[in-house]
Amino acid sequence: MKALTLKSPGGLENIVLDDVADPGRPGKGEIRVAIKASSLNYHDLLVAAGAFPTEDGRILLSDGAGIVEETGEGVDEFKPGDHVVSTFFPVWPAGPATPAVGGFAHTPGDGAQGMACGHVVRPAGAFTHAPRGWTHREAATITTSGLTAWRALVVNGRLKAGETVLVQGTGGVSIAALQLAKAMGAYVIATSSSDDKLAKVKRLGADLTINYRNEPEWGRKALELTHGFGVDHVVEVGGPATLGQSLTALKVGGHIALIGLLSGTDASLPILSVLAKHARIEGLIVGSRQEQKDFVRALDLMEARPVIDQVFPYADLAAAFAHQQSGQHFGKICVEW
Repeated sequence: MKALTLKSPGGLENIVLDDVADPGRPGKGEIRVAIKASSLNYHDLLVAAGAFPTEDGRILLSDGAGIVEETGEGVDEFKPGDHVVSTFFPVWPAGPATPAVGGFAHTPGDGAQGMACGHVVRPAGAFTHAPRGWTHREAATITTSGLTAWRALVVNGRLKAGETVLVQGTGGVSIAALQLAKAMGAYVIATSSSDDKLAKVKRLGADLTINYRNEPEWGRKALELTHGFGVDHVVEVGGPATLGQSLTALKVGGHIALIGLLSGTDASLPILSVLAKHARIEGLIVGSRQEQKDFVRALDLMEARPVIDQVFPYADLAAAFAHQQSGQHFGKICVEW
């Protein structure tokens, strides 16, 4: 079968379309899935670029959506023909995070073989059902960015109607958070360096926008737009370069979902601001399988569908990553067979 693998030491030029062994029939507790589509995430890009070293020949990508072809003994949650989507942490069924999910040892496309291949055989817990009526490319956006937005706002943030959410940029997590916040009756402020992208988020329902290139002190602008109160939630994807402004924008007692590291990994935290704001800064990486199942149930009732910027053939995965690196995308980038 065909698979997109990464040769050491990494780099987009070392992504290879390989012929690899078919995984065969599922054993006890396993399912065989024909993978139809995946979506790209910043974590996938870091692995492909060699920033997160992995073994030679690793099959890439954490997100995968497809069709169950066969179930093994003891599997009653799925049946052949079901549309399913992968989980980011197959060893995290429910409850609080454990040491086993403290890293990426079991994450597809990183510590384990990924979803950029024709078929996989995995334990049934490595998948959930996809939302009803969604295409495979739409379902493939759930595993990482969609579930991250759900956990940030609903699980950890306990978002309520009427609260204000600030989202940074127009990548997959931020757009998913915008759509989710609006579906739950929240007020949304969106930031970007592009007026064209800000016009697009307005059409998606953003109530107010800030061009952070024109407003480098965008935290103060958000404070002004909320009449000095500040925002209830910040979906923080920028990292060290944006955390200070997020704290400025935050209301007293507000919540920052610390998700991204687009600007690096080492931040200087203004402790006095954290204390004065009584800020709750909560780091997270995606979520559990149960949280994904809860998210899918919510998506079955929501009208909004994922925003997909562009779809590439799997064979053009390196080009898809290059498009992601350019920062020109709006929403998700997907690949499909």
